[in-house]
Amino acid sequence: MAVLAEVGRAVAVLVEVGSVNFQLRIINYELRIVMSWNKIQISQHKQAGRLLDKIIVDVANFIKNNPDTTDVAVRQFIKKQYGKYNLKSDKEKSICAFGKNTSFVHFFADKPDRLRENSLILIDIWARLDESGAPFADITWMMYFGKNMPAEYEEIFQIVVGARDEAVKFFKKNLQKKIIPTGKEVDLIVKKYLDKHGHLDKFLHGTGHSLGFFSPHGNRTRISRKGRQVIPLNVGYTIEPGVYFKNKFGCRSEIDFYIDENYKLIITTKVQKKIIKINL
Repeated sequence: MAVLAEVGRAVAVLVEVGSVNFQLRIINYELRIVMSWNKIQISQHKQAGRLLDKIIVDVANFIKNNPDTTDVAVRQFIKKQYGKYNLKSDKEKSICAFGKNTSFVHFFADKPDRLRENSLILIDIWARLDESGAPFADITWMMYFGKNMPAEYEEIFQIVVGARDEAVKFFKKNLQKKIIPTGKEVDLIVKKYLDKHGHLDKFLHGTGHSLGFFSPHGNRTRISRKGRQVIPLNVGYTIEPGVYFKNKFGCRSEIDFYIDENYKLIITTKVQKKIIKINL
């Protein structure tokens, strides 16, 4: 049993019983029990994240080698790669959006749309190891198919990346003081950054969510305006700001992380810095 002090917020006791971890949190005199991931589940999540990172590379190569492909074909390829890497997903399995369809937060292609030259591409993939009790990993990357990418795409993507990185910095700054932010506080940091750059009205969802076991969306407090609780220790989460121009294009960047018992932020997936360019 380890007592983890949360200055000014709560006292958390991390308890391990067999293979199950849970936290007892005393917050404003209210006792809460929060289940944590155990070491095996954290390892499973990290492995799933590494494999999703590989699939992003696979997808870029698939598109390069199949320039006449469709969004549906890319989703089918992603499903095939899940099987190759012993991964399991939910019903939808992935998002692949070309061009103006990237302006939709969740675009599940069912009728094939052929890839055109000079198209922005959004790839959102999520899966877990095909093992009992394994949690999900969930990432989103941006690509561009063509020779001359419009400067606007990279400009907006860098604003999204800046918002993502502001959330990471905010976490680290507070964790150094042994303070765990609430989901609402992190969401506000991201919104202030996007507002400063004139795009808050184009941010159409929350900043992040916990990762689950049956779906990429877990049931813990969200990183959004409704996230009134502090982020639990040793539980996987996403950070995924996005900016969406209706019927034009959108950009999103999604990474995974957890906070360990030493108040360290552990990022478990690769962090995209620039849009992947797929040349003809």
